[in-house]
Amino acid sequence: MKAYETALQKGRFEDEEIAAATGADLGAVEEVRKSLQDLHLLSQPAPGRPVVPLDPEVAEAELVTPLEVEIGRRRREIGRIHEELRTLAADYRARPSGGPAADVPITVLDDVEEVRREIDRARYGCTEERMSLQSGGGRPPELLEADREHTLELLRRGVRVRTLYQHTARTSLATRTYVQEVTRQGAEVRTVDELSERLIIYDRRIAFIPKERTGSRPPGAAVITEPTVVGYLARSFESVWQIGRPFEVGRQTAEHPQVAEEVRHSIIRLMALGLKDEVIARRLGMATRTCRRHISAIMEEMGAVSRFQAGLIIGRENGDVGS
Repeated sequence: MKAYETALQKGRFEDEEIAAATGADLGAVEEVRKSLQDLHLLSQPAPGRPVVPLDPEVAEAELVTPLEVEIGRRRREIGRIHEELRTLAADYRARPSGGPAADVPITVLDDVEEVRREIDRARYGCTEERMSLQSGGGRPPELLEADREHTLELLRRGVRVRTLYQHTARTSLATRTYVQEVTRQGAEVRTVDELSERLIIYDRRIAFIPKERTGSRPPGAAVITEPTVVGYLARSFESVWQIGRPFEVGRQTAEHPQVAEEVRHSIIRLMALGLKDEVIARRLGMATRTCRRHISAIMEEMGAVSRFQAGLIIGRENGDVGS
């Protein structure tokens, strides 16, 4: 603030004097004068009166007081909103379509938007941890973008975030980009070869399990608050988490020998069960075409010319068929 200090020394702020003292051009000095006047550090121009420096403490009070008044008003408004809406929450949740009531341990919601509202409500109230299973390989970019904001918001509040994906999610560029960003902020992500279904648990208190999909529309979900069931689901998550491999963003599946080998063994195991290519692909969260490439490579390694022959070889290696 050399211009302000110069004005204090001279007892006034004249553009030409400040320019000469500071070595700045008149245009820059004019901008500085306007900025100082906006900060209430200089008087406003008036006919026959010089522009003079003003007391910074007075300027601070003049600038801050209206803001403090506004903040107080906003806080009162927030309190009023909380009070009014909370008085209506019990009535809303008591109606048949108002979501799960507090005393109902398991509620099945068919409306996807209603499920999202319940998930949002659980997330807002989450204070300790979110655990989630994300089956099906890589996720669509639009879903990842929405989840990114939610995840970062939880992390900013100090909530622990742990997510399990399938190994095949490592080949998805959108998923890898998402994982890279959230893990930098403290999220923990691991992958396993196979996950049965999606699951979200907040604070080991409330869990969400999707309904079985029928058709193209997203399914509804069961909202579970019964402590024994939620505890069982949390322990199940922990069991899978322990065998998961950290999602190392710097490596793709094909570049990670252990992950690639686990995917290969999973395909062989599912082939041994006689499952079709489409079913194997769905269970491992990969495209059917990709699954068929893996199967072709496995059959070539075995020297098998058909799925039937490959099944016999797998069975013999597993001791199911005598040699």
